[in-house]
Formats: sequence, structure tokens, C-alpha cells
Amino acid sequence: MSLPSTPLLDRVHVPADLRNFSPEQLRQLADELRAETIDAVSVTGGHLGSALGVVELTVALHAVFDTPRDRLLWDVGHQAYPHKILTGRRDRIRTLRQGGGLSGFTRRSESEYDPFGAAHSSTSISAGLGMAVARDLKTARGEPDDRNVIAVIGDGAMSAGMAYEAMNNAGARHSRLIVVLNDNDMSIAPPVGAMSAYLSRLMSSRSFLNLRDLGIKMVKRFPRGIERTARRAEEFARGILTGGTLFEELGFYYVGPIDGHNLDHLLPVLRNVREAEEQGPILVHAITTKGKGYAPAEQSADKYHGVSRFNVITGEQAKAPPGPPSYTKIFAASLIAEAERDPNIVAINAAMPSGTGLDQFAKRFPERCFDVGIAEQHAVTFAAGLATEGMRPFCAIYSTFLQRGYDQVVHDVAIQSLPVRFAMDRAGLVGADGATHAGSFDLAYLGCLPGFVVMAPADEAELVHAVATAAQIDDRPSALRYPRGEGVGVTLPERGVPWQLGKGRMLREGNSIAIIALGTRLADAMKAADELAARGLPATVVDARFAKPLDTALIEQVARHHEVMITIEEAAGGFGSAVLQHLAWKGLLDNGLKVRPMTLPDRFIDHNSQAKQLAEAGLTAKDIVAAALNALGVPERMARIAPAG
Repeated sequence: MSLPSTPLLDRVHVPADLRNFSPEQLRQLADELRAETIDAVSVTGGHLGSALGVVELTVALHAVFDTPRDRLLWDVGHQAYPHKILTGRRDRIRTLRQGGGLSGFTRRSESEYDPFGAAHSSTSISAGLGMAVARDLKTARGEPDDRNVIAVIGDGAMSAGMAYEAMNNAGARHSRLIVVLNDNDMSIAPPVGAMSAYLSRLMSSRSFLNLRDLGIKMVKRFPRGIERTARRAEEFARGILTGGTLFEELGFYYVGPIDGHNLDHLLPVLRNVREAEEQGPILVHAITTKGKGYAPAEQSADKYHGVSRFNVITGEQAKAPPGPPSYTKIFAASLIAEAERDPNIVAINAAMPSGTGLDQFAKRFPERCFDVGIAEQHAVTFAAGLATEGMRPFCAIYSTFLQRGYDQVVHDVAIQSLPVRFAMDRAGLVGADGATHAGSFDLAYLGCLPGFVVMAPADEAELVHAVATAAQIDDRPSALRYPRGEGVGVTLPERGVPWQLGKGRMLREGNSIAIIALGTRLADAMKAADELAARGLPATVVDARFAKPLDTALIEQVARHHEVMITIEEAAGGFGSAVLQHLAWKGLLDNGLKVRPMTLPDRFIDHNSQAKQLAEAGLTAKDIVAAALNALGVPERMARIAPAG
């Protein structure tokens, strides 16, 4: 009786270990890698569908190319879980997205096999071209460098304009760059089959490329008109056969489409591309299935794009204990309610309909909801165009992703004072996605723009009112920010009532200490006030509601009647700075008022639970108490006492 063989994956510690495997062994390795990926993500949660779709492609790339010497870039980085397993990180893969564990994206500081960090999409071709040009410059000055640069782009990333800007530049420069398009939604792909695979192998082969190169040299001896006609005829013929006309027009040599799950197709094409002496960029078009090899993920690509922990056998995802609805759901329901009353309200998102809650809006108002793809710049200016014609656009984009459209926010919205309403989900710290997805900077980057209204509701009931307020602001741009996750469980109003513009509310009156909270840090401000009251130091608590315009009358009133003022915001500054600036100009700092702005620290906070991130940032109730006691000069030992309970 023969003993079971050792799994091939156990023999792979770095990619070089698999380069002597036979095609049959590589197929077995791919099956083992897929099972390992499923099992790991079932423990940690994360991006599952896109990772499963690139298993064979990952194996083929590492088998053919000499990584890490050859530069392999993944775009977006959440496709790279199988890559992490093959590149020496298998023993840590079940720490993925956990505190102190592996990042959910590629990360330069994590491995030499991650030459470029990627968490936002559509960066790989630009970065890859930069690496290719650097290689060429070194070679030109006598430092020979023949390494390959391979950019794997997909999972919707080709819908962003940046990818096409990079392709246009790459096509014009003629630096040798290999782009692999992981096309997992069939949006631009003609049928895939044996004939397509044969043509792809033929057109990427050295004999074909040499013959093509000979033909190009020959027609260059002809009159210019004949040369141009011959070249266009060759490109047109290949375009008819393969469907790659768009990429050819951008200056890429197109190969494909090929079956991205068939190693018999992938391996010879990638080897041909590796050995090709073709100058200029090459694009390999691979068709893949999101969630490949795991039935629940294949059957529900959107549900299994990002998952919580799940049962591998049933596919059932772990459910959080029943609790309050999420801020995202409250925003969507509030916007639908406003749109029921106002036919001019429209909604825009950038490839995140479910993440922003606009999938629900689209079900109710399909003709008034627009998903523009991963194209935040376009989304912002598209919304501006709608606003010029009397529509009331709500542009729902995660805080971190709105950064990608900032120039358009400034020039196309703010300068023209157009009433575009920005709903910024995932404001503040976001947990497992870490620093790349944290909404840390919106208060600073929007608060500096003249005329902008910036709101931060303190809980889910306040969010309902903030949506109603934004709907009524029709003479300038506005934004509302709210966090990831569930609300605090307050009773929701039947309908939103617009706030008075730029007015906060005082929730509790004390004497020497005042806490001015912006947004959902209010809950911890109230807890801190309870602790301070227990110490005989009753504190005033203010809910600012607006980062801009400030409630200057309320701020001045508080400043005149308190010894210590603490401002707190879950952002990297903006609100506290504006309060300090106003107080300074009013001379209210001249009489000894002690102001302590509490913001996110001047560093990026790594992935962890949101609660642990807030503690690391120093923005909890305990930290507010400590700040107040220190400002009053209470001994340090007392400042360290934890809040009661």
C-alpha cells in the first residue's frame, strides 16, 4: 500500500521551487493553492472571489518569470492572496488583515516579492512603466538590466481612466512592458476557445514575431503610403481575429484572449512573451471567472467579493450578532426617502453600489442611479454637470476614494459653487482594510475649500437629518461623513429635518471643562463626561455637527466660560485647527484658555479592529479624560485611571 504523497504546496517555499514542476504538477499545485486560499480566507475574511480567479494565472506567472528579479505587480492588491502564499508567506496567511498580521493588499515593506504597494486600483501600468523606463535608463548608461516588468490588472481596474492614460504613454514610449489583463467579467472579451488559444500562441511565438519584424523592415523600404497601409492591414487582420483593436491603437501588441484557468494555454503564451524580442509594450488578455473553483463564490460574485469568516463546506458567512443597522443602510434609506419627495435627486457611485448602499436606491429609482465604474474623477464632474441643469446629485464615494477625484472637487465643483452633495462612507478608521482605506483626510481636504459645507452626524438618527440637510443645500457644495459599521442604536426619526446651517448643539453643561465633538466621537465624549463628573469635574459636551461653517457663536460662548476646551475628531485634523484659528483671531486664547485638539496622530495606522485602532490613535473616552486631567494639571497618576465600568 503506497503512502499518500506530500502535497506539492508543502514543497513550495519561494516561487523558484515550482519552476522545475511539470505542467501536470503545476495543475495539481493550482488545485492545492485554491484550497489553501479558501481555507485561509474562511478564517480571516477578506477578498475571496478575485483571489480565486487568479490562482492558475499566479502559478503560471511565478513558474515562467524569475520573480522577484522580474517585477510582478498586482492591481488591485486584493487579488494577491495566492501570490502571498507562494512567496514565503504561507505560514502567516491566516493572520491576513488581523492586527500585526499580513496586509490584505500588496505591500513593499512586507516582501521583496511585492515591488509596489497597491490597495486603490488602476496603478499597476503607470508604476510598471516607471520601472521599465528606469531599467532602460540604467541599461543605456552601461548598467545592463534585462529584467521583465509584468503588471497584472483586472477586477474592474481597467474601467479607470488612469489605466488608459498609462497605456497611452506606454504605447508612445516603446519601453518593453508586459501587461496581463485579468478580465473576470467578460465585459470586453470575445469568445474564448481552442482557436483563440492557438492564435494567441501563434501570435506570441518567436517565429511569428520574427516574421512580423522582417515584414516591418521590408515595408519600410517601400514608399510611406504603402508602409502605412501594410502596417494597418496587419493590425486590422489581427484585430478581427482577436478583438484587440483598442489595445493595438494604444500602441500595445495584443495577445489573446486566452483561458486564464487553463495552464496549457497560459504557460506557452507567457513563455513566448517572456522570450519575445518585440520592442514596446505587450498586453496578454486572460479571461477568468471570479470565484473560480468554489461554487458559492462563482454563483454570487458580488456577495463573495469581500467576505467575513465563513464555513468552507456550506459557504455560509458568519453573521454578526443582531444589532443596529449600519450607517450605510441608514444613508441609503434616508436618500430614498428624500428622493420620493424630490424627483430631481439623483445618485452616483464609482463601482461600489452595494458598499455605498446605492444598490437599494437603484432598485427603487433605476433611472436616477448611475454607477460610473472605478472613475472617481469622472463621477465628480458628471455630478457637477447634473447640478448645472437643476438636478440634485448625491455623489456617494468612500472618503478614501474621493481623494482620487480631488482636482475635480476643487475645479469643477467648488470654484463654480455647484450644489453637488458628497456622501463619504467609511470616514475615519476602517479596521481590517487598514491605512489605505481609512477616511482620514476629508475634513482637511474639504474644509480648506471656500464655500464648502462639511457635516459629520454623531449617530444614525443625526445621519437621517444630515441627508435631509444636504438635500436642501442648493447654492453651494456640501459633504457629509459617516463611519464604517453599525450605528449606536438610537431611535430613528420618521423623516429627516434639515439642520440650521452651521449650528451645533449643547448636550450637557459643566463648568471648567468643555468637550466639543465632531461626528461619532460624540459617544465617547459623553462617556468621558460621565467619568469626569464622577471625579467631581462636570463637563460641557457640544455636538458640533458642522466642521464648516463653524458655529462660532457657540464656540466663543464655551471658550469664555471654561478653563479647558477639548476638540475631538476621527480625522487627521481640520476641525480642531479651524476652531483654534477662530479662537486665536478673536483673542480668546489670550486669557489662558487651554485648548487640546484630539485628532488622528501624524502616522498611518495599520490594520486591526476599529476599536483597537481608536485606542492606538488615542481617541477613546479614556484618552479624553486623560487629556482633560492633564490640561487641568491633575497629577499624571490620576490621568491614567481608567473610566469607571
